[in-house]
Amino acid sequence: MAVAVSGGADSVALLRVLIELREELGIVLSLAHFHHGIRGAEADKDQQFVEDLACRFELEVNCSFGDSPAHAGKHKTSLETAARELRHRWFAQLIAEGKIDKIATAHTLDDQAETVLMRVIRGAGARGLAGIAPFHAEKSLVRPLLEISRKEIEAYLKTLNQPWREDLSNQDPAHTRNRVRQELLPLLERAFNPSIRWTLAELAEVARGEDEFWEKERARLMDRLVRRGKPSRDGRSNAGEAGRVWSIDLAGFRGLPLALQRQLLQAVAHEMGQGLQFKHIEELTVLAHEGKKGRPIGLPGGLTASCSFRELQLHYPDPDGMQEEYEYALSLPGEIQVSAIGSTVRARVISAGKQMVSGYNPALLLERARLQPELKLRNWKAGDRFFPAHTQSPKKVKELLQAGRLGRQLSRAEKKLWPVVESAGEIVWVRGFPVPEAFAHHEGEAVLIEEIPLEPGTEK
Repeated sequence: MAVAVSGGADSVALLRVLIELREELGIVLSLAHFHHGIRGAEADKDQQFVEDLACRFELEVNCSFGDSPAHAGKHKTSLETAARELRHRWFAQLIAEGKIDKIATAHTLDDQAETVLMRVIRGAGARGLAGIAPFHAEKSLVRPLLEISRKEIEAYLKTLNQPWREDLSNQDPAHTRNRVRQELLPLLERAFNPSIRWTLAELAEVARGEDEFWEKERARLMDRLVRRGKPSRDGRSNAGEAGRVWSIDLAGFRGLPLALQRQLLQAVAHEMGQGLQFKHIEELTVLAHEGKKGRPIGLPGGLTASCSFRELQLHYPDPDGMQEEYEYALSLPGEIQVSAIGSTVRARVISAGKQMVSGYNPALLLERARLQPELKLRNWKAGDRFFPAHTQSPKKVKELLQAGRLGRQLSRAEKKLWPVVESAGEIVWVRGFPVPEAFAHHEGEAVLIEEIPLEPGTEK
């Protein structure tokens, strides 16, 4: 397990607590520190502080750098969001490479209260009000300090004579969270409720339990009332439209309580890669009850909603030049140029004894003797399953391609064309994940599957 240590009081306290408990918990600790490229020399000192901590306690430390300002400018997002995206992308990479199995982060009761209050201000349902979860399965994150206040943490560190680093950007009122922390929460404590932080944390716990209930209900209704693709004349879904068009049975939908209607609409939009505001859900609800006579409505991300006599349909426009599915035979050794994904996929055979000295990541090496002489390279399809190392069971490839697993959100086209390699009908490689233990290299010749970006003008 790696502890995400920024150098601040919260993360340093979490590290010290886990060091005390590691034998009792049976865990092997390391540190993970991400330099966000924001605070110049001060951030450099933070990293040096963390490295010194690792040295003092004889722990391995992984460090990485990300240019958060450039990422924020490129993706037109806030600096805080950019930093979080880059940090979580790196966490996902560490896990995918098999360097760690979990990340422990030092979110506290105060962080929970701030998060819930910000979401109340902006508007949120049960899922949003659930705030910060104690455990995030998709990202392999654990948050052991969610019931501990910041005051308790600082008091604990003082008993240990353990210093920490102060991030002065946490005082900058330009950031919404800082204003909530410094102005709004203290005002609520003084004038309305001295226990407001615990009250907000309890609200998150209640909302999380309710969202777990809704998740089961959403899944049940999705199976019963939702289909992918427009229906053909014989009543079956048109497979060619799957992913671009999702249809909801109107008769069944209209018979649901209003709360379930809203939950189902949000779930369908989420599956199509969009998050809808309350006003959009209300527009869809009205359209569903008006039926065919209702006008089509535009939604975020280019989605359009319209009604047939029997169905409410959410659909994307036909994409111009959308890449087709692909499938190739891949020899061992061999390579295939795949213009659909803009890269050449190469299967390299590495002779025995060269794997370690050449610096190849063992988590990415397949054992040649366990593979067929000819592999199949293709884009993933619905129903595909993969069993990456360091996981408890096979996973749907669809689940692996969620933002929480990869550390970033994929476009629809990118997700559709994500490459996999199979041997004798079993998937042995998926871009971005460690190979299955059943096919991992242990002896003899190894196979490394890698991608080389195509140079401009070389696509066939």
